[in-house]
Amino acid sequence: MGERLGWRYAVLIPAVLAALSMIGPFSIDTPFPAFPELGRELGVGSEALQLIVTVYLGSFALMSVFHGPLSDAVGRRPVMACSIVVYVAASVGCALAGDLAVLLAFRALQGLSAGGATIVSRTVVRDLFDGAQAQRLMSRVAIIFGLAPAIGPILGGVLLQLGPWPLIFAFQAGLGVVLIAAVLLLLPETHPRERRVPLRVGAVLGGLVEVAREGAFHRLGWATALIFGAQFLYIGGAAVFVVDVLGQGELDFWKLFVPMIGAMMLGSWLCGRAAGRITARRLVSLGCTTSFAGGVVGVIVAATPAGDRMPWAVLGVSLIALGNGITYPTIQLMLLDRFPARRGAVVSLATFVALVLNAVTAVAVVPVIGGSALGFAVAALIGVGAGQLLWAWHCAVEDRDCAVSGEVGELEPVELL
Repeated sequence: MGERLGWRYAVLIPAVLAALSMIGPFSIDTPFPAFPELGRELGVGSEALQLIVTVYLGSFALMSVFHGPLSDAVGRRPVMACSIVVYVAASVGCALAGDLAVLLAFRALQGLSAGGATIVSRTVVRDLFDGAQAQRLMSRVAIIFGLAPAIGPILGGVLLQLGPWPLIFAFQAGLGVVLIAAVLLLLPETHPRERRVPLRVGAVLGGLVEVAREGAFHRLGWATALIFGAQFLYIGGAAVFVVDVLGQGELDFWKLFVPMIGAMMLGSWLCGRAAGRITARRLVSLGCTTSFAGGVVGVIVAATPAGDRMPWAVLGVSLIALGNGITYPTIQLMLLDRFPARRGAVVSLATFVALVLNAVTAVAVVPVIGGSALGFAVAALIGVGAGQLLWAWHCAVEDRDCAVSGEVGELEPVELL
């Protein structure tokens, strides 16, 4: 479809969708470099500052359940535009906050609203495209999406050189204004009225229940959540890992994020190149194995004296990220295609699962394992190992179902997606 409809669908719309998908992860770690300044100005310690991440993730997860189903009922553009308007207001509130309590309240509002862009933009991909083109577009979106965690702390550090910490949140507000204009002026409405579900509480919740009752959703959703969660240990705990474990400064977050996110972008690029050439199952298996190998390498390196030295300290997580880049776009399409009438609900519920896991990681896991590189590496290996087992389980169930029905397994290329 992209080639037939010209550059707007091949270039412009993918760029807008990628930018919309970035806003959620971008907002997580942009304030990281400002933590020392925030601690001094607000008179709080590092544990209290970690709430700036935790509150955002928790509220994002809470509202993520509803953004997708709402877009199934009222359309994609209204949900994205309205949510970004709220995000802009919340960002301004963060910039003007005079104490930690007020800052956390507006961070919660940021989290509640950011998912409207991040989640719904993924459903637009599948609304517009199918087959190998959908995978290629999802891969392009994932490449730009992957830039967000890398750009965030780097840009935050640059902004701190230009002004005080409120400038970071003022920049986020300005970004939101640009995205509102992009949604209203550049994106078509991809979910027509005749395909929408009723805007009723029962219909919205019914869609979520319909998705949650499907065993394949949990196997695929939790597999990708756990493997990405291994990478998120380092993202959510970057302030601890980079500064406390590696002994780096506030402008050194790039040493973690550039190789990690660069590897994820490379994986997404490989996923796009594989569209139509390699079966989805083989592609996901390759990505899961790569991430698991990264977990093993991370533990081995962390157990040596080089474990807290650059660049060796980020070798394992970079391999995990490479596997994530390969698997994530394909699994997203697998989930979307299982519920063509409930695409918003699928993405919402999958995002909720991942975010709850990430929030628990930030609150309960990072404080426990954050004292050493080995602690990070072991926790990451547990995550990728669990994700690998879930994917293997899903493949076994599919093989069994094919054998029972007498159908041949997935022999066609990824265009079946």
